[in-house]
Amino acid sequence: MRDERQNWYAVNDTSDVVSPSLLVYPDRIRKNILLMIEMTGDVSRLRPHIKTHKTAEIIRMQMEAGIEKFKCATIAEAELLGMCGARDVLLAMQPVGANIARLGALIRSFPDTRFSTLVDCENVIAELSNLAVNNDFIIPIFLDLNTGMNRTGIEPGEKALKVYQAICNAPGLDAKGLHCYDGHIRHPDIIERKEVCDKAFEGVLELKSELEKQQMAVPVIVAGGSPTFPIHAKRDGIEASPGTTLLWDERYDSLFDDLDFLQSAVLFCRVISKPGKDLLCLDLGHKAIAPEMDFPRVILFGLEDCEQIGQSEEHLVVRCPDTSEHAIGDYFYAIPMHICPTVAKYPKLMVVENSKITGTWEVAARNHKITI
Repeated sequence: MRDERQNWYAVNDTSDVVSPSLLVYPDRIRKNILLMIEMTGDVSRLRPHIKTHKTAEIIRMQMEAGIEKFKCATIAEAELLGMCGARDVLLAMQPVGANIARLGALIRSFPDTRFSTLVDCENVIAELSNLAVNNDFIIPIFLDLNTGMNRTGIEPGEKALKVYQAICNAPGLDAKGLHCYDGHIRHPDIIERKEVCDKAFEGVLELKSELEKQQMAVPVIVAGGSPTFPIHAKRDGIEASPGTTLLWDERYDSLFDDLDFLQSAVLFCRVISKPGKDLLCLDLGHKAIAPEMDFPRVILFGLEDCEQIGQSEEHLVVRCPDTSEHAIGDYFYAIPMHICPTVAKYPKLMVVENSKITGTWEVAARNHKITI
């Protein structure tokens, strides 16, 4: 939903603001957290993903609101959650290679945090079982299901049943349930999105029913991302796991009118050159913003009538009807189309409160390793 309040993102004094920078707005993040809780109706049914922000301060804001369960994609993100004292952490990336031993190190290092992970392969089940037995601990495991995204997981069916049974039979492992991420479901219309989501989820429910018929418990299903969050949030027995909802971005804001989250991260940039009579060059290159999408890659406030035509490592070139009103050194604010990989490009986030820069937040899990 477009925020109609004018210049909510503006900083009163920009003289010391380095460009490019990524600004975050804690008051808006708090509102997003409360909306997530309101949509589920029960904070215990929330397992938000931290891949979007990777920062301890936002984790703590969620914990202060009563959220105890989290989801992450990397060992570094899991370690950050352990450092913050999170009670329950799902590593939603099947660990392979050195990451199996790193998972063991996490479990030993943060005994007050319950770390679980997901699998879709019997070989990994065997390796995790050996890890657990050799270290005398229990690892909670979710079976990763492929419900149409075709990225990871097993399609619900006989093979999935067999792999779940392998989890149940493996020493040192505790089968906790099913995991399904349906990030491919992005239909703008909520009715159509729900129809597609429900259809994709049918196989998950059928598998759960069959597993329980065969006396295999399925305590939890962790489901969805941000686009399908409003659908899974209403299901019984589901933990919903949105991530982008914490900061939001232009892509999701323009696609989903039914979701009222606030954009809470804004890029600050400046004009560094005027290479042609109708051209401006801004310091928003590949290194400053997620570059994997087609143009436009940002919404530039004050330059809405300009066309983004080129980008390189340090530069974003836009064609404007009239550049005479813009000078080299002028600054602009911009909302990224894709916030998650944009955050990962910044070591620190600039914190804006009451139109002032009040400090910085470290993007602590930006790298693939903190200490473990």
